[in-house]
Amino acid sequence: MSTFIVMGSTLVSRLFGFVRIAVVGAIYGAGGEADVLNAVFTIPNNLRKLMAEGALSSAFIPVLSRSLVQDPGGERSRKIVGNIFTFQLLIIVPLLIGSVLFAPRLVRLILDFPDPERILLSTRLFRWMIHYLLLVSVSAVMMGVINAHSGFFIPAVTPILFSVAVISSILLFHDHLGAFAMVVGVLVGGVVQILFQLPTLLRYGYSLGLDFRFRNPDFIHVMKQWLPVVATASVYTINEQIAIRFSTALEVGSASAMSNALVFWQLPFGIFSASITTVLFPRMSRQAGLEDLQGLKATLEYGFQYLILLLVPSAIFLSLLGEEVIAVALQRGIFTAENTLITARVLRGFNWGLLPVGAFNFFQRYFYSRDDFRTPLHSAVFVCITDIALSLWLKETPLRVTGLAVANSLAFAGGLVIMYHQASRSLGGLDGKKILMTFGKTLVSAAPAAVFLRAYLLYTGDWWRAGSTGRNLGLLAAAGLGALGILGVMFRLVGMEVLSVFRKKEARE
Repeated sequence: MSTFIVMGSTLVSRLFGFVRIAVVGAIYGAGGEADVLNAVFTIPNNLRKLMAEGALSSAFIPVLSRSLVQDPGGERSRKIVGNIFTFQLLIIVPLLIGSVLFAPRLVRLILDFPDPERILLSTRLFRWMIHYLLLVSVSAVMMGVINAHSGFFIPAVTPILFSVAVISSILLFHDHLGAFAMVVGVLVGGVVQILFQLPTLLRYGYSLGLDFRFRNPDFIHVMKQWLPVVATASVYTINEQIAIRFSTALEVGSASAMSNALVFWQLPFGIFSASITTVLFPRMSRQAGLEDLQGLKATLEYGFQYLILLLVPSAIFLSLLGEEVIAVALQRGIFTAENTLITARVLRGFNWGLLPVGAFNFFQRYFYSRDDFRTPLHSAVFVCITDIALSLWLKETPLRVTGLAVANSLAFAGGLVIMYHQASRSLGGLDGKKILMTFGKTLVSAAPAAVFLRAYLLYTGDWWRAGSTGRNLGLLAAAGLGALGILGVMFRLVGMEVLSVFRKKEARE
């Protein structure tokens, strides 16, 4: 049940995320100013993976989960959380001060806009928006603590508040503040996320109080895990910033196309992949702590099967309906049909990696639950090198910015092969036959739905060019519901057993 709660909450959150990018697109377009906003926001958003969700959460959630099993009273876990908040403050505050003082040099290092005016605007925005890093880092630790206590609803709802703050700020203040209206929304949204989770955190017996007693053995254990995890996360962060730098040097609108495409790509990724990983990571950590290798193997297998079942059809449908979905969501104001086309091409490039990225992240958490940080690091280095090499080639081909998305998908596909092989070896073999059977049944189930979508679009024509209209929303809804209906019927016909297995395991939890 926890997974479905997170999925439902994440769906609503992603829908608000669509509204947010639709407002940004309508107000700022998909050209110069929008490129700057999207590129600058990416910087603190990527850094949070080191100091918040991702590296730090992956390091401390297993330790926190085990401490709760070994000390139900919670004294150990409270000490860990106090140490973590203190550690974040000591690291991030000097980083923020340095970012403000050396903003011009940092912006020129990270971004590659050829226009001096866009570099100047980027620098001014960066000096303010970088402070979101501290807010989102604190919020992410709170989410991790609540998740460790099997509380998933509040953390899943929290991102909605961020989107509401950004949307409201842009609509209310863009006439007076211009691009800085988004800065106000981002910072207010960060504060609101903390305040919203604080009552739940307090109810579990925690606080935001600082604890400088870093000799705590549990905190030392977290740090020993965090260092290799942050090394892994740093590889991805650097990789993503290199991709953003590549996109800013391409045609105007390329950075916005990447940013907007990722928002659509993250809808199924967030609803399905992130939700499953969020729920199963604490469970795998507990199983690893109890040395329940059979349970760990079963969790890994059906989690991977469930990702296949959900992400493969998502990638197919999102590729077929790329222009239609983007046009209905974004094509209004100064966001044009040409912007829709470019974004849809980039989205298709990312869609090839929907399952590889989702499964890669899931297998990564498996290794973290077993205190194995070397395997994810080696895999991350492989993905990064492959991605950069392919990007340098493909961005100079007719693919241009789409090549950056294709490179990312291919790199993660190779990384997933490595992770799967290593996980299978560590557990004495995964049931590859069962996993391949799920993949085959998923393709068979998705095929009739894909044929329906293709025929539907050929019959109805290029209606997406009219942009965001009520009629187009109805046409898109009919296409989506029809495809989902066919997919659901096919799942029953082929006997997708992983669905019933997953529900039974969820019920037992």
